[in-house]
Amino acid sequence: MCQCPGAWSFGDPWPMVCGDCDARMAPTVTTPHLTRTAPKSPVRTDRISCAAERGFASREEGRVFGVTPARATADYSAETGRIAGLWIRRHHILLAAWTALWFLIVEPSGGVSWHYLRQGEQLLFGGDSGGGLSLYAHHPELQIGPVSLAAARLFDPFPPYTGQVLAEATMSALGLVMLVLVGRTAARHYLGTGTNHRRLQQRILVAGLAFIPMWVEVSVRFAHLDDVLALFFTTLAAHALVHDRPTAVGVFLALAVDSKPWAISFLPLVLALPSPAWKRTFLWFGGLVAVAWLPFYLGNLGSLSAARFTIPNQPASSLRWLGVSDPATPWWDRPAQFGLGLGFGTIAVRRGRWPAVVLLGANARVLLDPSVYTYYTASILLGTLLWDTVGQRRLVPWWSWVALITLYGGTLLLPTDPIRGLARLAFVVVSTSVVLCWPAKQLRRRGRGRGRGRRVPPRSHHVPEQRRREPARDGSRSGAGTTREWQSERILSR
Repeated sequence: MCQCPGAWSFGDPWPMVCGDCDARMAPTVTTPHLTRTAPKSPVRTDRISCAAERGFASREEGRVFGVTPARATADYSAETGRIAGLWIRRHHILLAAWTALWFLIVEPSGGVSWHYLRQGEQLLFGGDSGGGLSLYAHHPELQIGPVSLAAARLFDPFPPYTGQVLAEATMSALGLVMLVLVGRTAARHYLGTGTNHRRLQQRILVAGLAFIPMWVEVSVRFAHLDDVLALFFTTLAAHALVHDRPTAVGVFLALAVDSKPWAISFLPLVLALPSPAWKRTFLWFGGLVAVAWLPFYLGNLGSLSAARFTIPNQPASSLRWLGVSDPATPWWDRPAQFGLGLGFGTIAVRRGRWPAVVLLGANARVLLDPSVYTYYTASILLGTLLWDTVGQRRLVPWWSWVALITLYGGTLLLPTDPIRGLARLAFVVVSTSVVLCWPAKQLRRRGRGRGRGRRVPPRSHHVPEQRRREPARDGSRSGAGTTREWQSERILSR
């Protein structure tokens, strides 16, 4: 049963679906003695909530005021942006077209790193010497998780170029799926706060226009399947978090780490769950990570050398501005990245700002990584997407566009490497400071009483109460100047 604000269940309900959470109104659950005065318009326009709220107590009452189920369903589809009654909405079509455009632009020069995935999966599954469980011992340069190599195996039956293009198209499509998931995560997170979901769709659209170019950078130009899967599973973990599914959160975070080890910086998302669920979630996470990685370390202890693999310290990296002039990765760099990301994420959750965990973990990577590949910015853009849509309620997703212009635009437009490094450092410092320290408004979920709500922390497991109103004293249901008032019971069934 839907629990969106204003979701009602009538004695003779219409077969409608909630525009916020896609839950179908169950005809078996009824609210007796439901009375409601005739609204001035059969469709409310102040905010988008459950479709049943636009209806009447019965089909007969709807016909009295000239509203048929077909008309109500059409009004509902128009308000929620649905196309032909499907789950696809108008902003999804626009974002799909934007993705296709960028794919066509980038694909001719794409697949820069795809050969690493093909080499890794052939060594892991081919049975050649130096492969198998000794893969990371003999090839520490393959900083790719076993889940990513197993996924790359799916494209092995195709000719090399065909498999590459199919992989790039699949990874591009995952970006669109992530945008849909983030939208539904935000709708669930703001359940019961009277959020205008049409404005939320606009935020997703505007933020998605900034997210897609960087997603195509990682998925098409570089074809980094490991980074793509790490970010995709992290998005699934955030979606499971707001639906209060601790096991799924642990499983998805483990798959993210099994795809790319640096995703461990997103582990503080577990702390946003109710504390009784922490143990179970951490056990699932630790168990699946051990199942994926322990066979390699037990099969060949030389696999530990992969953790000490170094890359050149680029002149445009933020490390240069922090006084680190080593020609290659310092020995302390990787542990510091993980520690800083975990620390920032934990502080964010303690301050009730769990949607910032991904942004802060990606910031730690960009701050301390000696390399400056542009596909690193994709993790930043996913973090700003979550923060702009779930962590804030502003119409314009400023941080997504600031990140795109500063990090990607700076790489193309700034004249020298030191200035590019300074721009990266400035973005990380400013965004981290604002996210952690800037005062934030508490969510006001609908509670009992007229026009009042109670402040609650934005925890995913909180179920808001429905607003209660008294019927008109004269018992009237329609007429000029009559206020829309009704009586209902709190709906608790899921």
